[in-house]
Amino acid sequence: MTKKKVIIGMSGGVDSSVSACLLKEEGYEVIGATMQLLNNEETEKMIEDAKEICNQLNIKHYVFDLRKEFKQEIIDNFMNSYKNGKTPNPCILCNRIFKFGLFYQKAKELNADYIATGHYAKIIDNKLVMSEATGKDQSYFLNQIEKEVLPHIIFPLNKYQSKEEIRALARKYNLPVSEKKDSQEICFIPNDDYKTFLQKNGQTDKPGNIVLKNGKILGKHTGLYKYTIGQRKGLNISYKEPLYVLQLDTKNNNLIVGTNEDLMKQELIASNMNYLVDKEELNKRPLYAKIRSRGNLEEVETIEENNKELKVTFKNKIRAITPGQFIVFYNDKSICLGGATIDK
Repeated sequence: MTKKKVIIGMSGGVDSSVSACLLKEEGYEVIGATMQLLNNEETEKMIEDAKEICNQLNIKHYVFDLRKEFKQEIIDNFMNSYKNGKTPNPCILCNRIFKFGLFYQKAKELNADYIATGHYAKIIDNKLVMSEATGKDQSYFLNQIEKEVLPHIIFPLNKYQSKEEIRALARKYNLPVSEKKDSQEICFIPNDDYKTFLQKNGQTDKPGNIVLKNGKILGKHTGLYKYTIGQRKGLNISYKEPLYVLQLDTKNNNLIVGTNEDLMKQELIASNMNYLVDKEELNKRPLYAKIRSRGNLEEVETIEENNKELKVTFKNKIRAITPGQFIVFYNDKSICLGGATIDK
């Protein structure tokens, strides 16, 4: 019987390295592949580490050079989102277009049966399900991958509860990356300092007014891209009660502020819904949604679909709904039903 062939995305980190070991142990023909997305020392080091692990495991290693595509699809989109007053989530787009898009296409060219990654999530009956490691669950970040790809994905870490378990496995397999630090949040932004990144890439400061939601001017901002919905610190204004960012008004270049109560909303409009299940599943109740990766599961009361837009009403008010982020839906069995981009 021919062994099933699986291509695993190798980042040179502990999660993907342990995943490769687990797949080998399970009897798959394993091939490692690393996507070269950036021109920097960290990427070169990542490729080097991944190659070293693959040599140690005696498996082939490929490098897919996708730097040009990554700049166009992810970095340019990231910068444009901020120009339009949105707060993007580039990792979700990267998962759709690269890790489970172009990577999957490359794997098919190499006649692989499956692709694998070190993500914390599960595939059960071709459905995306929350990981056992609830604190590490990454199903939110996978909400935009194409439904057709789900049957071809393996998440080898799906049954583990914590990172310490994974590091213990890495030590057991004598992997040199067992104590390697986790990678930073957004791979192309040094030290997670997105403001400096945007400035270096042509974002100019355009000062404007900080305006109370009733129209009263309270002070000046130094550029809308420096602020996020729900932010309180760094506004440098005084008022009789604490004020928070409510809206980035790009049309008038105003930063709209208000009270914490003003941040609480019960409805949102979203678009470009990606369904990971049959559409009808969103009509069943109970239905839950997250509006940020580390947010709580909030109960959804109603969903109206109109011209590819979703109007979502929650059972309770939710704090700081942010345009540009994603709303991701789940049923009561922790199955991820898909997600959409929050517009307003």
